[in-house]
Amino acid sequence: MADPERGMESILSRRSVLRRSGLGFGALGLLDLFEAERVRAAGPTSPSSPPEIATLAPKLPQFPGKAKRVIHFFLNGGPSQVDTFDPKPALKKYEGKPAPITFTTERKTGAALPSPFAFRKYGESGIEVSELFHKTAQHIDEIAVIRSMVAQVPNHEPSLMLMNCGDSVLSRPSVGAWVMYGLGTENQNLPGFIAMCPGGMPIKDTDNWQSGFLPGIYQGTFVDPQHSEVDRLIENIRSPHASRETQRRQLDLLGQLNRAHRASRDDARLDARIQSFELAFRMQMEAAEVFDISKEPRSIRELYGDEVHGRQTLMARRLLERGVRYVQLWHGAGQPWDNHAQIEQNHRKLAAQLDQPIAALLTDLKQRGMLEDTLVVWGGEFGRTPTVELDGKGKSSMGRDHNPYGFTVWMAGGGIRGGTVYGATDDFGFKSVENPVTVHDLHATILHLLGFNHEEFTYRYAGRDFRLTDVHGQVIKPIVA
Repeated sequence: MADPERGMESILSRRSVLRRSGLGFGALGLLDLFEAERVRAAGPTSPSSPPEIATLAPKLPQFPGKAKRVIHFFLNGGPSQVDTFDPKPALKKYEGKPAPITFTTERKTGAALPSPFAFRKYGESGIEVSELFHKTAQHIDEIAVIRSMVAQVPNHEPSLMLMNCGDSVLSRPSVGAWVMYGLGTENQNLPGFIAMCPGGMPIKDTDNWQSGFLPGIYQGTFVDPQHSEVDRLIENIRSPHASRETQRRQLDLLGQLNRAHRASRDDARLDARIQSFELAFRMQMEAAEVFDISKEPRSIRELYGDEVHGRQTLMARRLLERGVRYVQLWHGAGQPWDNHAQIEQNHRKLAAQLDQPIAALLTDLKQRGMLEDTLVVWGGEFGRTPTVELDGKGKSSMGRDHNPYGFTVWMAGGGIRGGTVYGATDDFGFKSVENPVTVHDLHATILHLLGFNHEEFTYRYAGRDFRLTDVHGQVIKPIVA
C-alpha cells in the first residue's frame, strides 16, 4: 500500500505551498522570525532535563527576580565617558599637554582634551552628570552609574559582539535571546525581543540580536522606527492578497502539512517555522495598535517629544507594557556616537536627541508603577579616550578615539540601588582602576536581576553546557537593591 504522507510530499512541498498561496501576512517581511531552530531546546534552567520543543510561553525564573523586562539604550559607536557621566577635572590641568598616562588605541592620539561640557551634582546622592544629560540627571537617585567598565579591544565589531552576545570572537546568542530562552514572553501576539534602530542597521547588523545556537524563535525582530505608519514600520504586516479568514485557512492547511512532514522526523526546526507563521498572523492586529502612538494622550507624546527617538522610546514603553520581554533601542544606523572629530558638536547633537526621551521614559515608568520591575540599561560598546585624536597629518581633530580600558554604563529600575556610583577610572578617565567591571559581570548582574544564577543558567549544545557569561562573571552586588 502506498504511503499517503510520501504521496502528499511528492505533490506539494512546503515551499510550493508558500509560493503558490501568495501569503502576505506580516512575518514574511520579518526575516528575523523565520530563522529556523538549529537544535532542540532543553529546559531553561536544567540542561539535563528531557528535551522539549522551544516555546515563547512565559516561564518562571530560577528564583524570584526583581525585574520582569529590559529596555536597553544602545549608544552605538561609543559615547565618551569623560563627557557624560565620569567627570575628570584633571584633564584641564593638562590641556594641550601630553597626559601622564596613555594606552594603545586604534588611532594615534595626542594631548589631553578636557571636556567642553559642564558637570554638576544632581539629586540627594550628589552624583555629577554632564550638561549633555541634564534631564536624565533629574533621575540620578534612581540610577546606578558604573564608571569602571572594561571591554577587550578598541574595535567596534568585536566590542559589539562582546557587549551584545558575551563573546568578541565566536558567534553566540545575544542577551535578549538568552532572556527569551529563560523567561519566554507574556504576549503571544508580539515578538518577545525587539530591536529598533532608526534609519537602518547598526554595524554587525542582525548579529547583534542573533539567537546563535539557541532556537531561532528567540532571535530579535528588527523594526525601523523612522516611520510612523505601521505598514512602513513592519514590512508586509498586512496582506494585499488575502483576508484574515483566508489567511487563517491557509495557515491551518500549512500547519497540517508541516505536522505530517514532522511526524516521521526528529527535527524541531519545523516547530520554529510553524510558531513564526502563527505569531506573524496574530501580529497583524496587535502590532497595528501597539505601534500607533497617536493613541497616547497628547501630554505623554509631548513628554517624550515628537522626534524619532521620542517616538521610538514611547513605542518601546507600549511594547513593554503589553508584555514584550526585551527591547533594545539603538541610536541609529552605522555608529553615530563614533565621534573621532568635532566631539563637542557631535556629542551635543546626539545627546539632545536622547536626553528628553530617556528622562520621559523614567518618569513615565515610575508613574505607571513599572520602573520597579523594568530594568533600564544605558551605554555603548566602549568609551573614548581622554586624549585628542590626531589626523593623518598629526593635527588635532577635536575628537576622541576608542577606549576599551575604562568607560561608563548605567542601569536603573528593576532591583537597582539608585543614587550609587560603582568603580572608578584613573584621574584622566583612561583606565578602570577601582573595581573594574567586565561585560561578563554586567551580564551576570542583568541575569541576576531577572531571577537567574548565571552559572547555572545554561544551554546544552555540541556536548557542552553554554552560558551567556561563558566561564566568567560576577554579580555586581553593591548596585543591587
